[in-house]
Amino acid sequence: MTNTPRKRPGGGIKPNHDAHAVDLHRAIADCTLCADHLPQGPRPIAQFSPRSRIVIIGQAPGSKVHRSGIAWDDDSGDRLRAWLGLDKGTFYDPEIVALVPMGFCYPGKASGGDKPPRRECAPQWHDKVFATLPVDRLTLLVGFHAQTHYLPGTRSLSMTQRVQRWTQDGEDFATAIPLPHPAWRSRIWMGKHPWFETDTLPAVRSRIDRWLSRHRDGVGQAMR
Repeated sequence: MTNTPRKRPGGGIKPNHDAHAVDLHRAIADCTLCADHLPQGPRPIAQFSPRSRIVIIGQAPGSKVHRSGIAWDDDSGDRLRAWLGLDKGTFYDPEIVALVPMGFCYPGKASGGDKPPRRECAPQWHDKVFATLPVDRLTLLVGFHAQTHYLPGTRSLSMTQRVQRWTQDGEDFATAIPLPHPAWRSRIWMGKHPWFETDTLPAVRSRIDRWLSRHRDGVGQAMR
């Protein structure tokens, strides 16, 4: 049975005080491009501001996130925040972190999990969102869909190989960090690849800390 779409004001989009970005948030919140393919109706969920210097590109909201309207508001989000060493206050501050999935709406269930993100979403909105962000930013590509889209030169690699290559030489990926999706299955994957916890995550947290320091320095200079 198809649920009646429930689209709350704002549709999970966190606004900010920049006029162009506010208009873009509203346009995304009103998007019905994929409505006919969404079993629970459109409810676009994203977070960004013109000052977001850390960008997290994931897959698409799950059913719990669809209900709450809050990005990464589930067990996967808890795991991701623990991986990155970010508390909720920092993670959900659009002045610091942009949350821009490959698909902004919950795509529905498939056998073994959720359906892939709708393909219409990223071409329609990503360039517009990223044009509002600082050019100097750190991007985290969480999961297969984000990595194959934004790291096309690595499509011949497995996700494990991408993450391991970044761990060994982060400069290969410039300012883009590939990470596995933090679903419950990631615990099994981490058990098979202990270097992720001992080597990758400390390196990721160190990189994020440097970008947070850069953000704090920028805020301090702006207040002088």
